[in-house]
Amino acid sequence: MQNGAREDTAHRTLLIACGALAREVVDLIRLNHWTHLGVTCLPAIWHNTPQKIPEGVRRKIRENRERYEKIMVLYGDCGTGGELDRVLEEEGAERIDGPHCYAFYSGVEGFNAQADADPTCFYLTDYLVRHFDRLIIQGMGIDRHPELLPMYFGNYTKLVYLAQTEDEGLQAEAAAAAEKIELDYEYRFTGYGELESFIRQAH
Repeated sequence: MQNGAREDTAHRTLLIACGALAREVVDLIRLNHWTHLGVTCLPAIWHNTPQKIPEGVRRKIRENRERYEKIMVLYGDCGTGGELDRVLEEEGAERIDGPHCYAFYSGVEGFNAQADADPTCFYLTDYLVRHFDRLIIQGMGIDRHPELLPMYFGNYTKLVYLAQTEDEGLQAEAAAAAEKIELDYEYRFTGYGELESFIRQAH
């Protein structure tokens, strides 16, 4: 998949996605033969600077509005404080429901209930398991300053791996990640959850 929208005119609907969802979105399109869908992604690293997300999405919408009948956005609020929703209202586009990908993989209602019941969980998805060392251990400076570990994770008790695929290798990596940040480990298979159902309506 290119980082820009596909050129094939058969693609009537454009999905603007977070780069952290790119693999899952492409897999869903391939498995379901959704040939009418085009995809363009914004950098996953923008979750560290969420103020970039709303205007980045706006640019993608405006660059592609004339080429597609419909544009749908695969982002939660993702720390934008409602700013993304304001942009989408102005631009006439819709996004998947939920504050973040953990919620729409699990189902928003189910995730909220689980998070309320146990607010001390730290969550990983397939993407975050694959990139755990780069994003968490190195990205947060824990490899260079291990004394930061309790500052970041002292209020957590458990790492919960919300798995999109049943992959024993990723499960082993997730368990190792929990050990690295000194948390208990729990595995929950979610599949693609509401991500799949949202894309399915993109006709």
